[in-house]
Amino acid sequence: MVVQFKVFKKASPNGKLTLYMGRRDFVDHVTSVDPVDGVLVVDTDYLQGRRVFGQLVCSFRYGREDDEVMGLSFQKDLFLASEQIYPPKELEATRLQERLVKKLGANAYPFTFKMPPNAPPSVTIQPGPDDEGKPCGVEYYIKIFVGDSEEDRTHKRSTIVLNIRRIQFAPTKTGRQPCTIVRKDFMLSPGELELEVNLDKQLYYHNEKITVYIIIRNHSNKTVKKVKTSVQQSTDICLFSGGQFQCTVASVETQEGCPVNPGSSLQKELQLLPSLDMNKDRRGVALDGHLKTENTNLASTTLLANPEDRDMFGMIISYSVKVKLYLGAMGGEVTAELPFVLMHPKPDLRRMMRADSQAQVEAFRSDSFGASLDIDAQDG
Repeated sequence: MVVQFKVFKKASPNGKLTLYMGRRDFVDHVTSVDPVDGVLVVDTDYLQGRRVFGQLVCSFRYGREDDEVMGLSFQKDLFLASEQIYPPKELEATRLQERLVKKLGANAYPFTFKMPPNAPPSVTIQPGPDDEGKPCGVEYYIKIFVGDSEEDRTHKRSTIVLNIRRIQFAPTKTGRQPCTIVRKDFMLSPGELELEVNLDKQLYYHNEKITVYIIIRNHSNKTVKKVKTSVQQSTDICLFSGGQFQCTVASVETQEGCPVNPGSSLQKELQLLPSLDMNKDRRGVALDGHLKTENTNLASTTLLANPEDRDMFGMIISYSVKVKLYLGAMGGEVTAELPFVLMHPKPDLRRMMRADSQAQVEAFRSDSFGASLDIDAQDG
């Protein structure tokens, strides 16, 4: 039996360099990050004494390309790692790299880049329907080129650029159940209005419904006429002080049980589903960094080991549920807000490692390279 094992492949325009990678998603474990590894096949006759270098780049775009005039640029590129791949240096290869080198021949050379632990996760800000050019956000890519030194000017025909992603998964331990109580008194009016809001849990996975429990106790002489509940996505651009903006990614408004008159109370249970399907045309919504051929979702909550160590080129994503009571034109509003975490579940790493290891062994036992490996040639 031949097990299909996907390997990503991309060649330079002149066909003299070919890059192979077993994955394009690299997990940020908060305290450490998976190393970026792959194998490069080179045409040594073409090099003629020149060398091949590889770089790991974090690209941070914080403005539209259409607004770049007179040399002004809204993009910063941060070089996280730079290594010479050919002539090769001593390197401890992974099992996948060893198998690829064995299959690809003597001109295949493994490489590994170490990604710093405090670099930001991949994030894309959704552009508007009429926007053109690259979207704002944080993306990563591997750049491999031929030259005499790392500072050499690269030529497109002998350069490979392949996008990768830095992702985070939900923690195994969940936090306390979110709960808050807001009390508001009114000038020249006795009593107070009390709003209690609870969530059923603190951690939610993408495309999972959020249940909001609301209790209103009206000890004032005001009347609650309407209740609105929404999910707010906050994006904090670290490069700017005060560079934070919010988007409403889900909301529900109801007058059921209203008005809540003085001396009465109301208990309600509302459900919200924050998803990209409801926000596909909304400009400014933060998405998980995505590759050209893959679908994406709303950006995951950013986890930081130490909030003070955040990278200035990053975008910090957070979520909260906001409940607002409308008391009429003269009464004003009462608002309560609860933060929560929205992420993808962490896969069973041990099971995945066992499955991947067996798949690799079975795949590389095949005599036919093309038949045993699912080669995915992507340009993004």
